[in-house]
Amino acid sequence: MSPMPALRPSISVEEYIEGELRSEIRHEYIDGQVYAMSGASRAHGLIVNALAFALTHAARQQRCQLFTSDMKLRLLIADKSVFYYPDLLLSCDATDREAYFCSRPCLIIEVLSESTERIDRREKLLAYQALPSLQEYLLVAQDVKQIEIYRRANGWQAEYAVEGEFRLDCLDTGLTVDAIYADVEEFKT
Repeated sequence: MSPMPALRPSISVEEYIEGELRSEIRHEYIDGQVYAMSGASRAHGLIVNALAFALTHAARQQRCQLFTSDMKLRLLIADKSVFYYPDLLLSCDATDREAYFCSRPCLIIEVLSESTERIDRREKLLAYQALPSLQEYLLVAQDVKQIEIYRRANGWQAEYAVEGEFRLDCLDTGLTVDAIYADVEEFKT
């Protein structure tokens, strides 16, 4: 029997946050372990920008804060700290104002990529459901027009939007699939 591989030394939440302030790359944190994040594609960036543009007005009207990619989300799962960097995060809780992370979002959006899709669909879907504040979790495909919407109100069952408008309960607003993909479609070669 071969020996178990040695675990990397654990770091504290405080060490992680301090390290992220100095690091040129972002890392996610799961119970003392850090994992470097990969870069994003052009389509990924265009979709994130379109979503932020489409949601900003409604977020401001509701006095919510909308973040793209660089705001950490802190979760406590079985008394273990986890930090993720969602592609978009919306917090409407006036007490959710830590300097370097949010912990009570009502909406989280991940744009799927080949390297993250499995984690976004399984690990993060389950982890995010543990957030009492979360109302909706969206998975947005890059290569086809398809948005999966998971809502607390319907037991986290997947709904799909491939055309037209869909509603976001968290902001009481609608988005169109075409608006989210407009820049990607325009620059396809």
